[in-house]
Amino acid sequence: MTPTVAAIVILGQGSLATARRIQQRYPGALIHGLAGRVEGCDRQYTEFGATLRQLYQQDSPIIALCAAGIVIRTLAPLLLEKGVEPPVLAVAEDGSAVVPLLGGLGGVNVMAREIATALQVAPAITTSGELRFGTCLLNPPSGYSLGDLEQGKRFVSDLLAGEPVRIEGAAPWLDQAQLPQDAQARLAIRIDSAAGAPAADELRIYPRNVVIAVGAGTADVSTVIAQALAQADLAEQSLACLLAADSDMARPELQQAASALGVPLRFAEPVGDVAQWLEDALGQSVSIQAVGSIAIAVAAEPLDPQRIGRARGRLAVIGLGPGAAELMVPAVRAELDRATDVLGYETYVRMAGPFRADQVQHCTDNREEMQRARHAFELAAQGRSVVVVSSGDPGVFAMAAAVLEALHESSDPAWHQVDLEILPGVSASLATAAQAGAPLGHDFCVMSLSDNLKPWSIIEKRLDLAAQADLALAFYNPISRARPWQLGRALEIVAQHRTPDTPVVLGRDIGRPGQTLRVTTLGQLTPDQVDMRTLVIVGSSTTCVFPRAEGGHWVYTPRWYGDKPL
Repeated sequence: MTPTVAAIVILGQGSLATARRIQQRYPGALIHGLAGRVEGCDRQYTEFGATLRQLYQQDSPIIALCAAGIVIRTLAPLLLEKGVEPPVLAVAEDGSAVVPLLGGLGGVNVMAREIATALQVAPAITTSGELRFGTCLLNPPSGYSLGDLEQGKRFVSDLLAGEPVRIEGAAPWLDQAQLPQDAQARLAIRIDSAAGAPAADELRIYPRNVVIAVGAGTADVSTVIAQALAQADLAEQSLACLLAADSDMARPELQQAASALGVPLRFAEPVGDVAQWLEDALGQSVSIQAVGSIAIAVAAEPLDPQRIGRARGRLAVIGLGPGAAELMVPAVRAELDRATDVLGYETYVRMAGPFRADQVQHCTDNREEMQRARHAFELAAQGRSVVVVSSGDPGVFAMAAAVLEALHESSDPAWHQVDLEILPGVSASLATAAQAGAPLGHDFCVMSLSDNLKPWSIIEKRLDLAAQADLALAFYNPISRARPWQLGRALEIVAQHRTPDTPVVLGRDIGRPGQTLRVTTLGQLTPDQVDMRTLVIVGSSTTCVFPRAEGGHWVYTPRWYGDKPL
């Protein structure tokens, strides 16, 4: 077993060597180190408890290099339902002990043995069934699914009490198990794909060896699938995946049916009738039944959905926020973790890392937005999971508009079938405003002073109108070597409508190492105080400034306007 994006969480520098040894066993795992205490880790966090609970709620396998009691107390409020948790392990800082804590049905004991082997110690496995029989009967391997968990617990309890068992069907992973087998036993482990509730003395395990092909345009998909399974006397737990026509990729009904069944949705181009199409997609001779516009295939062994058709491609346009890991929204982090390809300006791609060895990075120049957007669709149309990276928010002077423009201009149906999502981030203006207080606390205007993509005459007109309207102003791209004079002209226009003592906030590299925040006034501000990495916020007529107890100033724009409310 190799967990996907497992988290190795450490509290001190002394744990890093052990964490690296575990990471060698799981190359995709990322080491999370406590900020200020750990250097050289993959990611940093500031609060241990919040980080552990967030990882747990994201179903990430957790390998915590600390005392087991710390992990238990941290996760205790979340332990409401046994059987749904991800694997959670506690490992001694020096690697001398490996203790599986949670996730018995998620393979935690398998991970414990693998980690213990890597560290050359014995795992502290306490699960009675595994110790007695050498396997977890309630956690069948990939390609199989357990029928009834509660009935399974009673079944294992009877085995532990001394009852013998017989095996009906093919269960190769049990060949080496130390089960008390007896051909005449009352208890039976039954492995097949037949429908029907298990008998009281059965442990039902279903091989995922059934695929249903749904013909193009099939209506009422969920009902049709349920009827077909019932007619074929097959359990829905044996479904490996649904196969649909690639022309139906964007149909919500198909997505909903697959989600309700808990199976992947795969796609292929229909060739011939639905039965022939299904056999071609499977690439093997199988038993196939055609039922109207759908066909059902039953294989002799479990099927790997990754080898059937292809997935619907996904393209997510994400915002990293201003740069600090703690200011990246969880949905963005999860999208990066599952991506196969990451595209963006090289600086931003590096900010988004680290990446697994299997993730492909496509770094381009910051001026190649449309080429990058088209390349992203080309990759996603192949069934890949693609992320386009922006700093801040992708919809604020960033890649979301370019991606949508590329799609709008395209007549390629494959591009329009891609699962496209825009995930927000904390923009530079919001991050800078938060550092200063609340200068954007009332109506405000966000503008880019770059005239690369719009004429300067438009910028001047908008500046004049926004300043007349008494909006607080946030300036992106305020100045550069190629545009040395525009900020000065912008300040002249604003000064026609604002007093010299109007508060101004200058935030440079907010959310990144070396960030600086300065509060000045419109009358004191000169262009040489600003560079391309500075976000400029000019207050409105109501914006206020007062001292902070620790030094510096708070800046805010009150929510009232005109006479102050009582």
